[in-house]
Amino acid sequence: MAQVTSRRRPPIARPPPPGERQVRGAASAGALVIRPVRRRDLDPVIAIDAVVTGLEKRAYWLSVYRRYGAGSQPERAFLVAELAGRVVGFVIGEVRDWEFGSPPCGWVFAIDVQQGVRLGGIGTRLLEAIAACFRAAGVTKLRTMLTRDNTLILSFFRSQGMMAGPLISLEMDLDPTGPAA
Repeated sequence: MAQVTSRRRPPIARPPPPGERQVRGAASAGALVIRPVRRRDLDPVIAIDAVVTGLEKRAYWLSVYRRYGAGSQPERAFLVAELAGRVVGFVIGEVRDWEFGSPPCGWVFAIDVQQGVRLGGIGTRLLEAIAACFRAAGVTKLRTMLTRDNTLILSFFRSQGMMAGPLISLEMDLDPTGPAA
């Protein structure tokens, strides 16, 4: 994941095209663009995810693209980070309304940056961009969930100012045969 620095970004001289945000100083190779995903971005997204999970989940990612990337829905966001013309990271989330008794908030359920360009602020820029999408949708809280042994992503989210929230994750194993009749 990306490492946060305390430096502020310099102002952008010209506005980016609609739907895109250019950020300077995020990586030494040039301008970083955070933009909505396109269908042709799926191969690099799948490859980035496969490095982390060890699995190529093409059918899953096609489904995610159809739900979060295709079309314009203000409560859903699937953004990519593009550096020097290639996709190097992504973030996905949505506004969830009133689940578990809490007011609507933005949930980030996937974020990753290609290993070779981590520590350049790309993860930070992705999180900032999806937070802006959530703010535009009218929410004031951002949440996520992760496994407690994923120290890399836990460190990243903590470096962004996130901390334990009011919800507790509970689970149970399901018997594959179901209850006895």
